[in-house]
Amino acid sequence: MKILVTGGAGFIGSAVARSLIDSGHDVTVVDNFNDYYEVSLKHDRVKEFLNGAKVIEADIRDRDKIGELFEQNRFDVVCNLAAMAGVRYSVEHPDIYVDVNINGLVNILEAMREHGCLRMVSASSSSVYGNSSDSPYKENMVADRPESVYGATKRAGELLLYSYFTLYGIQATSFRFFTVYGPWSRPDMAMLKFAKRISKGETIDVYNNGKLRRDFTYIDDIVSGFVLAVEKPVGYEVVNLGRGEPVELMDYIKKLEENLGLKAKMNLLPMQPGDVYETFADTTKAKELFGYEPTVRVDEGIERFVEWYRYYYS
Repeated sequence: MKILVTGGAGFIGSAVARSLIDSGHDVTVVDNFNDYYEVSLKHDRVKEFLNGAKVIEADIRDRDKIGELFEQNRFDVVCNLAAMAGVRYSVEHPDIYVDVNINGLVNILEAMREHGCLRMVSASSSSVYGNSSDSPYKENMVADRPESVYGATKRAGELLLYSYFTLYGIQATSFRFFTVYGPWSRPDMAMLKFAKRISKGETIDVYNNGKLRRDFTYIDDIVSGFVLAVEKPVGYEVVNLGRGEPVELMDYIKKLEENLGLKAKMNLLPMQPGDVYETFADTTKAKELFGYEPTVRVDEGIERFVEWYRYYYS
């Protein structure tokens, strides 16, 4: 198939693109290479993962550029991973999250409608569930109380996909990712941020005094589920993609310390605005629809991450 991957120089996007290339698909990658974090990491992902793909620097907010791209290519599927990510940054900069995650998505959907591309697999987030006390999170739970602007834009994206499905027949699977981690991750993500500071002997900020639980999901498991959906259209669906085993944040830090061979200095802080106590995915639907089976345990995933971290930042 001819596939467009938006956000293809990003952490998850580059890994998805690589898997699709390896499966024999014709892959075009779009990324705006913005400076939300170090651009060099994005270019290094391109070198590492995107050999065999056509890489185009463009912004999904540029409607003319996106329309031109669809006019020049007859895409079968769009893998939409372009977004402004990060819960805490969205509290301080809500406008850019609305602009990219909502307006940018509409640009893509309009181009798909105009040029007859009728399938999308898109990245959403567990943030749409807000601070729900019901766990594990199931897709049929009400998700109308997100704690962050980021979560609100991701929920809005899911609703837009449903509208375009009912109006124009664009089939869409929207995956709610749960705390993705692993090699080549973003510097603003907990694991890489912690690893850098621990390695330098600096203090790490630990929110809610460490009393947080996260459904840490290794990058390879996320990619496997995403690619399964690319190969199997199911109409419109919202689907959890996680490990299904929440881990205490302090246990997570301890495993990172063990693999680094260093002790963390911790600054225990109250809960951050926009944050939630726990994320916990019920992955039954992903298994039933796509045969999804996460395989990488957290201790194994952290070990792989540290191997990459030492290689890349040595």
